[in-house]
Amino acid sequence: MSAASPIPAVTRDADDTMRVLLVDDQLIIVEAVRRMLAGHRDIEFHYVTDPRAARAAALRLRPTVILQDLVMQGDDGFELIRSYMRDDILRDVPVIVLSTKDEAKLKAHAFAVGAHDYLVKLPDALELVARIRHHSDGYISRLQRDAAWRSLRASQEELARANEELRRLAALDGLTGIANRRRFDEALQAEWQRGRRNGSPLALLLCDVDHFKLYNDGLGHPAGDLCLKKTAAVLTGQLKRPADLAARYGGEEFALLLPDTDLAGALRVAEACRAGLAQLALPHPGAPCGFVTMSLGVACMQPGGDATFDVLVARADAALYAAKRGGRDRVSPAA
Repeated sequence: MSAASPIPAVTRDADDTMRVLLVDDQLIIVEAVRRMLAGHRDIEFHYVTDPRAARAAALRLRPTVILQDLVMQGDDGFELIRSYMRDDILRDVPVIVLSTKDEAKLKAHAFAVGAHDYLVKLPDALELVARIRHHSDGYISRLQRDAAWRSLRASQEELARANEELRRLAALDGLTGIANRRRFDEALQAEWQRGRRNGSPLALLLCDVDHFKLYNDGLGHPAGDLCLKKTAAVLTGQLKRPADLAARYGGEEFALLLPDTDLAGALRVAEACRAGLAQLALPHPGAPCGFVTMSLGVACMQPGGDATFDVLVARADAALYAAKRGGRDRVSPAA
């Protein structure tokens, strides 16, 4: 759909349709993204090449995710993101920045003005689709939660259906939008049993944002909440398979569950997570290095025998504390 072609108005309700709006003035990028998404029938693709038409198009289309270029003729991508955030209808729509520049300061600024994710274009198709699905799922889940509450208030006849919907949404952490501790515990038990049946390894990463109390004390709880959201985005950005799970483990601690992954593979993911947060260079006045970092403990086990998944958690936890004792901002494998 070109910038001159009218976008039909769409009523955005709590449906499951993934709808992507690309805002980019380069048709070669538009065509490349279109090809990446062409084989996914559950993803609708739309685009505008005129940045001045982007906000109006988004209001008519009601996308579940916006892919936003930063440098366009006649407009500033950062200002466009700000305009989405100022709009009551669009402020919660996830925005994924597509930029030619892989610079920490640009990434930090993009997150500061309201972006939810940042990709250097063009990413590979697998990563792009995974990010679109993750952010669309989270946005749709929020819409469904709101719809469930409206239904509960409007009609007692819908009470049973609404409660079922709320139970499903109870598996999400309210702040970060990723899985909560309850969902993690359920997944850990299920994946342990699956690994026992299939003879496949199970890896666990426990992550802790370094000196987070000092961050909260120095910059305030709203800034702390935003830091946790950005950390969650970094972690989920490293998940490539449907069975992989990122969860908020408690407070400033996160967990990544990686089924069918050996220790070497888990360490690579852990290092990518550590480096990804460091690259954001989020200012942290209380940290020795001056910006936000994380420590990670990594453990991997072959489920079987008399061992339980509690052993895996204990090993990952011990490795995390070893990373902290070793100076933080590092990855430590279980002994």
